[in-house]
Amino acid sequence: MPTGSRRHWTSSTERKGSPGPARVSEGPTSKAREGSLESPTRHALDWKNPAFWDRDSLDREVERVFDICHGCRRCFSLCNTFPVLFDQVDKTPTGDVTAVPKDARWEVVDNCYLCDMCYMSKCPYVPPHEWNVDFPHLMLRAKALRLRVGGAPVRDRVLSSTDIVGRIAGIPVVREIVNAANRSGVGRKLLDSMLAIHPEARLPEFQADTFRMREARRTRPDLAAVPTAGTTGRVALFATCYGNRNEPDIVSDLVAILEHNGIPVALVAEERCCGMPKLELGDLDAIAKLKERNIPALAALVAAGQDVLAAVPSCVLMFKRELPLLFPDDPDVRAVAKRTFDPFEYLMLRHGEGRLRTDFRASLGQLAYQVPCHLRVQNIGFKTRDLLALVPGTKLSTIERCSGHDGTYAIKREYHEVSMKIARPVVQRVAAEPAAQLTSDCPLAGHQIASGLADGRQPRHPLTLLRQAYGI
Repeated sequence: MPTGSRRHWTSSTERKGSPGPARVSEGPTSKAREGSLESPTRHALDWKNPAFWDRDSLDREVERVFDICHGCRRCFSLCNTFPVLFDQVDKTPTGDVTAVPKDARWEVVDNCYLCDMCYMSKCPYVPPHEWNVDFPHLMLRAKALRLRVGGAPVRDRVLSSTDIVGRIAGIPVVREIVNAANRSGVGRKLLDSMLAIHPEARLPEFQADTFRMREARRTRPDLAAVPTAGTTGRVALFATCYGNRNEPDIVSDLVAILEHNGIPVALVAEERCCGMPKLELGDLDAIAKLKERNIPALAALVAAGQDVLAAVPSCVLMFKRELPLLFPDDPDVRAVAKRTFDPFEYLMLRHGEGRLRTDFRASLGQLAYQVPCHLRVQNIGFKTRDLLALVPGTKLSTIERCSGHDGTYAIKREYHEVSMKIARPVVQRVAAEPAAQLTSDCPLAGHQIASGLADGRQPRHPLTLLRQAYGI
């Protein structure tokens, strides 16, 4: 039982028509139980309900959930959000959540990057427990309300607008200027002063030869799809903003692997950002607009018998989990979610029915494999680890800790050092294995971890490693 303000909690309706978690009522109850043995269930985010945007309702729910978290403290080591919350409460004269100034609570909100790991792996009070705690959705609600009332800083709007930034940076002259500035000490100081981007944070380069350019000039092999029980054997590839413009080699590796396994691949004709950067900002209206651009095209491909794959875990998670929670009544969203797969999940599904080639030509040796948060919360198991372990002579050390990157969190001036502190346990694990190749399904996580290593090791994506093992 949480002990923060020594309250006993029962579940009751917060108020008629109010969305989300139940309201607390004080007084003893014999029904309250410690933790839950059931699997976590997720409720849709009722953001179209006017009560979702009511500040008083939000403040009450923040106090209720913060008090539970303060009394439990199981999540103290996950990220910086919970230490900030606990320190705020501990510094009050009464040691009570209600004594924390309301404006100070935004520091907790700002440190949450919605990785969902507290919900999926730590919190014993998530639904179906009667206390109905969904900390990430509460933080998302707070971010969304603040954005709608007061807008967002220029920096945050720029960093979350990946399509616009990518198109501008894709202009040849602009691209060279941007890349040169990102590598220059003077340029980084200028970025710091203008946009509060930490001068030591790694920024991805923009490539001249994008993945879409490569695909436009490539001749695709004529392959006949072979379905399995869980896959159609035909892939519609969502290239992603990052995969297209920043690390196209990774997406090319995925295509080569799929075709090597006899799987025909078609590139989605047009795509916009999946919406994950806007989700982290709390811009639900922007996500709705992006959904209207992406989902109809993907739904048509799914209806035509194609499975959707993307090389970036955050994008897969957006289509598979986040959009269905934001738009639960949209049949196209549900259809796309059902047929969206992580690449290694997809390959292992086919391996289960003997449809994966295992005639590997090269060993991968020792690997230090970090499992990204946005892959862990998909609840698909360790498919990347399991597939790479099929390669003879390959040994993996699996690291289930957050890299602290989260797309934009690690590059912001005020959070970069905190992000590196979050990554430190992973860095230490990798550093203890000097012979191991560093790999992570999230390219940004891999680079974040590498930036903390003193030996100069650079990450290699699991898809790149698998392609190497195949010798293709």
